[in-house]
Order: sequence, then structure tokens, then C-alpha cells
Amino acid sequence: MDSTTQLTALHRGPTAPVSTTGIPPRASGPPSPPHAAGIVRSGAPVYDPGGPSGSLHLRASRVLDGNWTGTSTVPSRGLYPHQWSWDSAFIAIGLRHLSPLRAQTELETLLGAQWADGRVPHIVFNPSVPLDAYFPSPDFWRSSTAGRAAGAPRTVQTSGIVQPPVHALAVWLVHRADPGLSGARSFLSRMYPRLAAWHRYLLHRRDLGGGGLASVVHPWEQGMDNSPCWDAPLSRVTPAPARSFRRADLDHGAPEDRPTDLDYGRYVRLAADYRDRGYTDGGGEFAVEDPLFNALLIASEHALAEIARELGATGTARHARAERLTAALVERLWDPAEGMFFCRDERSGAGGGDRAGAGGGAGGRGGRGVLIPERSVAGLLPLILPALPRDIAAALVRTAGGPHFGLGEAARLVPSYDLTGEAFDPHRYWRGPAWFNTNWLLERGLRLHGEHGRADALRTALLDTAGESGFAEYVDPFTGEACGALGFSWTAALTLDLLHESSGAPSVVSPQGHDALTDTAPGTGAGGAGQRAFDFGADAKGGDRG
Repeated sequence: MDSTTQLTALHRGPTAPVSTTGIPPRASGPPSPPHAAGIVRSGAPVYDPGGPSGSLHLRASRVLDGNWTGTSTVPSRGLYPHQWSWDSAFIAIGLRHLSPLRAQTELETLLGAQWADGRVPHIVFNPSVPLDAYFPSPDFWRSSTAGRAAGAPRTVQTSGIVQPPVHALAVWLVHRADPGLSGARSFLSRMYPRLAAWHRYLLHRRDLGGGGLASVVHPWEQGMDNSPCWDAPLSRVTPAPARSFRRADLDHGAPEDRPTDLDYGRYVRLAADYRDRGYTDGGGEFAVEDPLFNALLIASEHALAEIARELGATGTARHARAERLTAALVERLWDPAEGMFFCRDERSGAGGGDRAGAGGGAGGRGGRGVLIPERSVAGLLPLILPALPRDIAAALVRTAGGPHFGLGEAARLVPSYDLTGEAFDPHRYWRGPAWFNTNWLLERGLRLHGEHGRADALRTALLDTAGESGFAEYVDPFTGEACGALGFSWTAALTLDLLHESSGAPSVVSPQGHDALTDTAPGTGAGGAGQRAFDFGADAKGGDRG
């Protein structure tokens, strides 16, 4: 039996103790952690819809098998040979349907590299990978020396910046996939303090605008590295000289699909300056409040409340904090005239409440910054929030289906950037192509707010495009043509998650047995099992706040 067959094999009923995830670690990867041994699996089935050997499910499983190192999953073997933060969270969400133990290990490996100040680094470096295989490499970040005052770990090399905080949501979903295994391994009780410290770091050290939201200090932190949203803030940054670095990304992708040398020089300058300040927050040239980053923080705060409840606390305070953050998100980043959320540039020097280049915009506590007039898919993704006011959710759905994003109309998948924008490019990194993680989040948001028909159509398009593109990193939003790396891990993982949902598998519901949106028993409200999105419990219902 090969390793992929082992991974996808269906197990039912009581099982004997197992010593690994079912896949032998690769000789080139690090050894499996000691906690992976001697664990008794619960009787919950590992998802396997059957079908021919060439099925989409099996092909996606093979991608994850091929990118597994023994303790984590690389996004792709060539272009991204280390562990990335939000990639691993999305990967774990898919892996939970194949091997809950491996999904737990994925998150444990990442959070094991957490800094003492609470930050979860955006890259955890594999020491067996040559330094010249990826830039910026460990010798650029110098985490164990430059990050010493911030509590960087000494035994593993990491970057010094972060990525969107989807981790508590991933931990909660992975736990719910196999509560018996999770309990036997004390998974939640070990993860909770790390996740709580991560959220404290973002809510306190990164509230650079003074309005309650977290700021990113580098475009790489938001995850959409090359978005036109960063053009105005980056224009103030003097680029590092081209001779001072070598771009390894161009060894794996066409230059016309990647960031320009000018932009890359600015990325390097920002990262080097942050490193040289000892990774202290608040003094850099770049500070932006982003709607997706904060929406994922809010969603994960709701998930952390459910984890606290599972561990015996009430979780009420965290749900309340998530709703306060939702209100701050609306207050600071919502533009009612445009029907979507925008990024706020905290280093613009203008007074709060102005929208750069346009009238209107949100008011704002904190009194600084302007909204950046660039329409990114990030501005639609607060749809994942259960306490988003109904009128705002309805406006986001209209904007998603309008000319700027073309949901269900002009575009096969929702693009990363405005179809009508001057900077739109259907192939250039985050300046127009469609990505699977953002469309997966949008599908969940549509479903959460009752848009089941749109969500079903988007799910079908995602599954078709994933298979046809070879699980591409990103695609042309009109044609589905593959761009970037093939065999991309989060594309495969989120495909598995969508396949699992469409199989009619039992819905994951709150501990009280209520749907997060309608507060009805699962399967009895409109949409039944297909209605589920994220499970935030009975304290986090959708609709108007209050």
C-alpha cells in the first residue's frame, strides 16, 4: 500500500494505537515529533468518498502527500520550500478530513516556532534546505540574534514578520474533526495559551492606528504581497539596491507574473529596517489596517471563544471582544458609498475619516490615516463574520456580483483585484489573478449570510478549476488558466474541504446544537447541511449587532 493510499484509507470503529499519521516521513525531511507516537485514534471516519483512482479527491491527497516533510507541509516543493504560516492553517483545514493527527502536527509545528512576545512568524525555515533556494533566507532575517529581545526561538530559524491570523479557526476545525484524538493528545489545552498570546500580540502591539484594529507593517504580512493596495504606501519607501539581493522566485516563475524589481526592492528595504530595529513595532514607514487580516482575527477570536468553552470557560468575553472588533472594522474601514471595505494607510499623515483620492469614507477613532481607494478582494471577505450587520453583508454581496469582481458573471472565480482597475493584470501576482483561499473564504461568507445559490455555484467553479489547473497556486480569473506553482498545497487542501462538504457528511455544529447563523437545529433550517460555514457557537449569531 503506497503512502497516498494509506492517507486516504477509510477507517471506522475502534482502532489500535498508531505511531504516525499513516505516511512514513520522507528521508529528506525532519523526523516526526515525539508526540506523534502511541496515540489512540478515535472511531471517527477519515473522509474518503471513494471513486476512481484519478478522482479529484485522490489527486488532491497526492499533492499533500508530495509536499509533506514529516512535520509540516510546504506550499510547493520548488518555489516555497519551507513552512508558511497562513498556508499551514489552510492546509490543516483540508488535512483534517484525511488525517486529523497530521493536521494537528501541522499546527503544532508552526506554533512551536512562536516568539515569546506572542507573534507567529510567517516562515519557519527547514534547516535542510540550502540558503540560496529561497530569498529572504534565514541569514537575512537573523531571527535568533536580531529578534532576541522580542523572544525569537533559539532552536529554529524563522522570519520576523507575521501573516493573517487564521490559526485559532484552523485549530478549532481540526479539533472538531476528531474530538477523541484531540482530547487524548490534549491538543486544545496545549494550543490555547499559544493562540491567546498570538491574539494579545496583535491586539496590543499592532494597534498602531489607535482604533482597536491590528496593522500590518509589511505587505508580506497581509498575504496578498503584490496587491495594488500597497502601491501608495510603498511609494514612500526607498528601495534596497538591486545588487544587494538575489530573487530566487524568478527561478520558478515568469518575470511578468511576479512583482517588479522596484517593488521587491521596497519589500527588502522594509524587512531589513524592521530587522535592524530588533523587530520592534511602531517605528516603520509602512503601517496599514487591512480588512481581511482583521476579519480573520475576528473569526479566530470567535473560534478561540469556542476553544475556551470546550476547555471549561464560558468564552463570553472573547465573543464580546470579537463583536467589538467587528464594530471597529465597520467604523474604520467600511465605505458605504462603495459598498465594501478598504485598507487604511496609517502613515499617510492625513486626518482620519478621509478617503485618499475620493470623498466619503469611514469615521475613525485614532484620528490618523486615510482609506486607500483600491478595490481588493480583501474588502469583500469580512463576509465571514457572523455579527456583520445585514445591510453591510447585502452590500458586499452586490459588490462581489457587480462589475468590479464579476462573481457569477464576468469572472469564473473572484479576482484578487478590481476587474476595472487601472492596475488589473489577470496573471501578475495578486494584481488580478484568482486565488483559491480567498474564494474559499468568500464561499463560506456567502453561505453564512444565506446566499446558498451563489455559494454553491462558487464551490462548483472552485472544484472544476482546481482539477483542471493541476491545483495551481492561482489562476486567470476569466479562463481558469494555471499561473504560478502547480501542485499547490492550500489549493489541494481546500479542494478536499469543499469535496467533504459536498459529500453530505455530517455538519459541524456548535456545542449547543445550533447553527451559527439561524440558531436552528442543523438540517432543519433553510439549506440544511449545506448551510454550514464556520462554527462560532450560539453566542455569535449572524445578522445585526446587539
